[in-house]
Amino acid sequence: MSEIKCMIFDMDGTLIDTEKIYRKMWPLAVSKFGYTMTDEQCLQLRSLGSPYGRLKLEEFFGEDFPYTEVRTYRRKIVADYLAEHGIDLKPGCKEILDILKERGIARAICTSSDLERTTGYLKRLGLEGKFDKIICTAMVERGKPAPDAYEYAVEQMGFPKEACVAVEDSPNGVESAYAAGLKVVMIPDQSEPDEELSKMLYAKVNCLLDLVTLL
Repeated sequence: MSEIKCMIFDMDGTLIDTEKIYRKMWPLAVSKFGYTMTDEQCLQLRSLGSPYGRLKLEEFFGEDFPYTEVRTYRRKIVADYLAEHGIDLKPGCKEILDILKERGIARAICTSSDLERTTGYLKRLGLEGKFDKIICTAMVERGKPAPDAYEYAVEQMGFPKEACVAVEDSPNGVESAYAAGLKVVMIPDQSEPDEELSKMLYAKVNCLLDLVTLL
């Protein structure tokens, strides 16, 4: 991977330890509106961008599912939880970003979170200024698992896709980056890749600092 010029990181579950919180809060939000969400259903929502999140929930619960209201409430209870308990970085997050900068490798974020929430998290965690670009799926027509967000990220970074590596934790994110033609490194968070997903991976590592072994 000596030709790598850019690493594009997913945020939730990859750089910051929020996916486990979403895993708790989605079922709570859904239950407030009279529905029951299984853990497997919740895991399928990871990294889903518009319009796929709505479509997936309507697939689970029917076309009358009050998606906007549930999502708004879920965001509120997540914000309340984080205000009380804080946000944790994934181990090695700041260290790997500093190493990449020292080696002249550009850094970007490609996330399904909106820009306001993303920049708020980065500021809160002392990650401001550590990325050259922030790409949110709201900036493109289709979010993850479609390739649009990663294609746009590559375009914004100005490198050929062959020189870019995507770092992801979830199946939807892996599928998005793979479909965009990037090398994909997975750091599993809430689940391990199955056989089909493993075929899409350039590598699987245990933590962010393990990315050094691929440089």
